Amino acid sequence: MFGKIIRNIAIAGLLASSVLATPAGAFERTDKGNVIVFGGRQAIPVLDPHIRYDWSTRMMQQAVYDGLVKYEGDPAVIKPWLAEKWETSEDGKTWTFHLVKNAKFHNGDPVNAEAIRYSFERGLKLNKGVAWMLKDFLAPEGISVVDDYTVKFELKAPYTPFLSFLPWWYIVNPAQVKAHEVDGDYGQKWLTDNEAGSGPFKLGRWEPNVLYEAEAVADYWKGWPQGDANRPAGVIYKIIREPAAQKAALQRGEADIVEGLTPDDYVQIARAKGIAIEDHKGMTTFGIKFNTQQGPTADINLRKAIAYAMDYDALIQVYNGAASLETSPIPDAMKGHIDVPGIPRQDLAKAKEYLAKSGYPNGGITLPYVHVAGLEEARRIGLVLLDSLKPLNINVEIKPEQWPNMVANGSKVETSPSMTSVYTTPVSTDPDAVAYQYHKNSWGQYFAMMFYDNPKVTEMIDKARSSSNWDERAKLYADIQTQIVADQPEVFGMLQNRRWARRDYLQGFQFSPVRFTGEVDIYPLWVKAE
Repeated sequence: MFGKIIRNIAIAGLLASSVLATPAGAFERTDKGNVIVFGGRQAIPVLDPHIRYDWSTRMMQQAVYDGLVKYEGDPAVIKPWLAEKWETSEDGKTWTFHLVKNAKFHNGDPVNAEAIRYSFERGLKLNKGVAWMLKDFLAPEGISVVDDYTVKFELKAPYTPFLSFLPWWYIVNPAQVKAHEVDGDYGQKWLTDNEAGSGPFKLGRWEPNVLYEAEAVADYWKGWPQGDANRPAGVIYKIIREPAAQKAALQRGEADIVEGLTPDDYVQIARAKGIAIEDHKGMTTFGIKFNTQQGPTADINLRKAIAYAMDYDALIQVYNGAASLETSPIPDAMKGHIDVPGIPRQDLAKAKEYLAKSGYPNGGITLPYVHVAGLEEARRIGLVLLDSLKPLNINVEIKPEQWPNMVANGSKVETSPSMTSVYTTPVSTDPDAVAYQYHKNSWGQYFAMMFYDNPKVTEMIDKARSSSNWDERAKLYADIQTQIVADQPEVFGMLQNRRWARRDYLQGFQFSPVRFTGEVDIYPLWVKAE
């Protein structure tokens, strides 16, 4: 481990306050190489790759684990990883993957077909986290070992998006996990803050809500894209919750890259010497999710009233123009997207018409709006909502909350707030990744906090995801988008640009739109030190 790093960072912060124009680098020079410091707002409560994923969790999971395939680039393209090639049967039900023969886990065990079989079986049987992506089409008994380096998947029915979800199914070492099982828990307790992976990094220190350390695996089986001489010795993900503190850390040389600046901060700091801004149009959507099953927002007319009262132009202003309004639940860069006719825009006359038809014709209610604590944009959107609903005599209680608590509360109808601020990035390039968020089987996931239930939409989603005919799928997705907008399970907001601020000596940043809000692939990063 890099024991002296935090001490040195703290000292650097004290010494650098008077020399902001020429800050020292946050990276630590060690005898093993440079250690990169990433400043982020969101903690990592669970590292287990089959239990949970969000942007900070998945960033560390991808550092220490590998998948059969991996997304890279913009637009996102699937690349071979643990699997060097694969083929599909004519009926689309059988997928056979041939593995590379040089991959090894961090303890030296080979990554073989049994490890693949076990990992998928584990994910499906635990039925948490990533399980929703495949469980309707893949059963544990449908996965078989052909030989040491060949694994076969027999699907229950054809599933066109199958390959598009595989990058997020990370492979664990069966021997290590089984050695730490407790009462048949598939090693869940141990994998909360330990890892059994084969990725380019191994886990170092794990100090919840403070820092998480990944140490580079010098002889990583895949090699290093930046070359052995340039690869980092490791990366520290340091929790810095407030935007102002992130900005100061970057300026003072206490962080090499940060993800949580305010829109104003990005404009200001872009002018600073030695700072580079990564600004990319992605597929991350913002929505205000209504609890459609309980409380005032179970009333569709109230939901429509709120949607038409919303000041959408102000959403773009929150981001200083670095965003665009949603025209559908499906991002416009995704295949199958349509501009849904009549998607709400601010119209107070319509808002009052719908309010009059609701159970609250005179308003007179207070609705909670919950957002991630420390996320300034979401707080400002809450203020926009507050002002927008005043003409309807509806008050908004803006409530900041830590993300793990938001996820826990949003997993049940009984505890999910009336309105929740949620940023969602599709986990796949296939439209099923978005459509399935509105399927009843998604209840309990963070992206389904609205608990939307329309049997007609569910039926269309099921039909679209099992069809191999794109023309048929396209028509279904057009109808799905139109009906979801008509049912108004959320305020469809905007697609935000994805932005990070980094020191200009930090090289190798690669954007891909399927990565979550602040998530970065740390594998190709390196420091161009002078």
